[in-house]
Formats: sequence, C-alpha cells, structure tokens
Amino acid sequence: MRQKILFTLSFIYISFFSYAQDNYEIQVYGSQTQPKGSAMFELHSNFTFNGEKAIIDGVRPSNHALHETLEITNGITDNFELGFYLFTNYTSQYGYQIIGSHIRPRIMAPLSWHLPVGLSLSTEFGYQSKYYSPDTWSIEIRPIVDKQWKNLYVSFNPTVGVALKGIDQHKAPDFEPNVKVAYQFFKNTDFGFEYYGSVGPINNFEQLPQENHALFLVYDLENNNDWEVNIGPGWGLTPATDGLVFKVLIGRKIKWEHKMNS
Repeated sequence: MRQKILFTLSFIYISFFSYAQDNYEIQVYGSQTQPKGSAMFELHSNFTFNGEKAIIDGVRPSNHALHETLEITNGITDNFELGFYLFTNYTSQYGYQIIGSHIRPRIMAPLSWHLPVGLSLSTEFGYQSKYYSPDTWSIEIRPIVDKQWKNLYVSFNPTVGVALKGIDQHKAPDFEPNVKVAYQFFKNTDFGFEYYGSVGPINNFEQLPQENHALFLVYDLENNNDWEVNIGPGWGLTPATDGLVFKVLIGRKIKWEHKMNS
C-alpha cells in the first residue's frame, strides 16, 4: 500500500510540473525503466533527406540535417530512472553544433501490482538553442502505456506539453501522441510501425496540413541483454512534416553494481 501511495503521489507531482519539449530523438517509449544498478548509453542518429528548406521564426532548416543525441539513463531504484540528453546538429551550411541538453526522470508502476498493462510516467526538462527550436526552455510529460501479447507488442505515449520560453510560451499545452506496433517474426527480430504526431494546442488543434504526422517502418533487436538497436525510415504524411527521415538508435547496457562488486 505504501508503495502504491508513493507512486501515485510521484505521478501527480510529475504531471503537475510537466509540460512539452521538442525531442532530438525519435523513439516511442516502453514502460520498463532501467534496472537498478545499471545504465544504458544510447546514440540517437537521424538524417533528414527531405525536410524544411527555409528559415522559419529564426529556426534553421532541417533539410539534409544530421541530428545526433547522446542519452545516458541510470537505474536508481527498481521503479525509477534518471536520464540525461546532449543534443547536436550538423548541416553543411552551419557546421557541427551542440544545441542543448535535457534531464529526464521516469517512474514505473511496480510489476508486483499485476496491472493488465505496463505503466510509467516520464518527464523531461531542458534547453535548446533558438536557432534550432522555436522554444528554448520547455518541459514534457509522457505517460507510457504498453502491452505484450506473445509476439505482438503495442505502446502508446499520449505526450503533452507547453513551452516555458519561446514562440509558443503563451499557448496551451500541445498534444503529441506516439504509437508503436511491432511483431516478433523471428527469435531476435521485431518489425513494426512507429507513428509520431503533433496536432497543436489541446484547446485548438491545427488544421491538418499544419499538423505533424510521420510514420516509420522499423526493425528492433530482441532478446539481447547488452545491446539495443532500432532502425528505420520515416515518411511525413502532411506538408508541415519532414518528407523523409532515416533513424538509427544504438544502445549499450552497463551493469554498474556487478562491476563494482566483482
């Protein structure tokens, strides 16, 4: 009972103080947090083959941009992790730039509750350069609900948020839903789809051409305790969305407690 109360209070606390942010990673989260005493080092890379070609509101274009993000996630307890991001951008016109960083605490409902779905809550706070994001300071709230049925996996991230400083700071929170559907065709291989959307403020959605909707076809490495791999191309479904992006996520897990005790 005490554990349930602490989880509920943490969930409410994070929800109350969390808003939205632009991610330099393209990922639908699963509910499982990083195990205690271990860390995951991830490199998120994506290249925009067909994107925005003009400067809009002072933000540099995404066309032919290489985005690389270093993510380090440390398991603090059995149900709580803390992540750190460092965002970088390269285009031939502006060169290689470090554009900002975020921190991300996440709490998970304990498996001992035997819920019918996986459930966790992630929040993310940080800064991005005004030349690469219309909102420099922002916070994101990302509830995560997922479910595994034998070979089929589904995850839903109904992300919402608001800018703290920038062009959108006076608008209502944005709604940015993400969905992943994957099927394990082979022992160590998943293939599936990932959807990423951004429909505008929750009290006044944008018109469809101004909304962002993208669909990725992805491969995931399964049944590996040390490595994480997520690769695939994505296509924009509206004029406001980058037309073609290819992403590669490579992660390596390190067990700190095991190394320290050995």
